[in-house]
Amino acid sequence: MVCGLKKWKVIIIMIKLDSDMMMTKSRFTRMVEDWVREKQQPYMDAVVAICENHNMDVEDCKKFVSPVIKNKLEAEAMSLNYLPRQNTLPL
Repeated sequence: MVCGLKKWKVIIIMIKLDSDMMMTKSRFTRMVEDWVREKQQPYMDAVVAICENHNMDVEDCKKFVSPVIKNKLEAEAMSLNYLPRQNTLPL
């Protein structure tokens, strides 16, 4: 019983620490980059998963998306033909 009580205290502390940390653009960017690197998933999936894990609506995360992540999402969408391709020079 004592062990179970300690476990709950640890969980409550972890939840409090997580809720105290406000989401910022740099934190969101780091989380997306880490997710893509660790799980080897596309950026679109990483953004959706992070939003779901933090009970955030996907449409509300636009203020946290940095220009770097936005460019990577755009390139990913063009490669999947979700967006029209821009003219590129052949290399």
